[in-house]
Amino acid sequence: MTYARFAWLAALALTVVACAARPAALASQTTTSGNAAIFGAAGDAATRVLEDVLYDPAGKWRRCLPDADCGEGNIDWGDDSLTYALAFRWRTTKDPNIPRVMTTLARTAFRYGPCPMPKCDQFSDRAAWDSVAESLEHEITGDDDVLAKAKAAFSLVDETNAFGLGACPGIDYQLPNGDGNHLKTLETDANYVLAAMLLYRDTGTGAYLKAAVAKYAAIRSAFLDPAVPLYSVYVFDDGTSCKALPHRFFASVNGDMIQDGLLLAAATKDQTYRDQAIATAKAVAQYLSDPAGVYADLQAENDTEEPLIEAMYALATEQHQNFARTWLLTAARAERSARTPAGVYGRFFDGPPPQAPVTEWQTGGGLALAIAAAALEPDGTPPLGAWSSATYVSDNLSALPATISIHGRAIALIGTIGESCCESGHARVFIDGTETFDHTGIWQNKSSSGKTLPQSVLFAWRWPAPGPHTIVLRPGVVNGKEGTSFLHITGYELVP
Repeated sequence: MTYARFAWLAALALTVVACAARPAALASQTTTSGNAAIFGAAGDAATRVLEDVLYDPAGKWRRCLPDADCGEGNIDWGDDSLTYALAFRWRTTKDPNIPRVMTTLARTAFRYGPCPMPKCDQFSDRAAWDSVAESLEHEITGDDDVLAKAKAAFSLVDETNAFGLGACPGIDYQLPNGDGNHLKTLETDANYVLAAMLLYRDTGTGAYLKAAVAKYAAIRSAFLDPAVPLYSVYVFDDGTSCKALPHRFFASVNGDMIQDGLLLAAATKDQTYRDQAIATAKAVAQYLSDPAGVYADLQAENDTEEPLIEAMYALATEQHQNFARTWLLTAARAERSARTPAGVYGRFFDGPPPQAPVTEWQTGGGLALAIAAAALEPDGTPPLGAWSSATYVSDNLSALPATISIHGRAIALIGTIGESCCESGHARVFIDGTETFDHTGIWQNKSSSGKTLPQSVLFAWRWPAPGPHTIVLRPGVVNGKEGTSFLHITGYELVP
């Protein structure tokens, strides 16, 4: 039996610390003491942020802090990731406040209808994310209407004759007929499997399980890296051939694929799925951490870490995989440094506290991580923040390639997310001569909120001990999703 979101298988305030100088914000981390340093208390605080600050009682999620004017909603992956995190908390604590929130979210959840061609303009990944969220709302509330919404969202992807086309029709275009860039994203297909398994749970309809098995096989064929058991998130299908964009190992899709494997193993009794899930999780731990052993989610604000946290929790608790427990607690100890005094987490678990407005895409993973650590080790006490001794170095790097030479044990590069809003513009990152294993690098101009967010943390990296290091930033390779090259670093935090 596996945890992986499902009971059927096992089952503060949020504010910007708008300091004029970043060292003042960093220094505030040293004031955290007492119960605030206990994992259990941090999990409680994360829940309050979800229930009382990010959640609007009208049934929507606030997408970032009010002064950034990012709006509210209850649709698509950023909003859905907060629904997932709250459902995750419900499974670990049965918090009596959560069904009330879920009831309202279920009521305001989007209801998909047929998407006739040629007028269909829906995103397949949006519907897949939403189907999962709506099934989770049904799990907690028992509301049959939101189950109908989950079915309709899944059907949009499954039955619209405009997504499963091209040279590799087993995987889905993000937009009907591939729109302009011929993109197929694993955000659609990994969530499709997850959504199908939830609907199989709720309805007992074998067609959902059959669909999940077929889609999982297609994913393995199209998105799996040829050398390591990790999944790259993008494939371009021009109708003649399918080509993956290599080494874009998003947390969201790899987390989904781990959960998918565990769920399929439980449902089919085929332990190959379980073995594949564990292999992916071990590869995440081995290849996607900084030298201090902390997961390093590189800067792509359209990724969310929440599904990966749940996947590792499933492995740690239901599958008794000690490496997953270690991975979670190591990240949770580091993430104390990434939390502002108000309880908001930045996207980099091993980075400094964010000074820029914090979006739901950035903070959902950190909130879920706090919830996971609270469930695993409620009395655990993380060490003092690693960034309390950091100094800020003003710089102005925009011409590529650029080199930063330091002597220290941690660095965080600072700049504006969405400086040339809101998608095209990225750069590669080389640490001491080697490119980061995840080639996402710094995708600076991608802003899921559609806002420019100055003084954001664009990249963070830590070593076990001080030493000399060189960071080289190189032009990104042009592609149909990340676009052209762009980088503008305004300074960096340095821990000596």
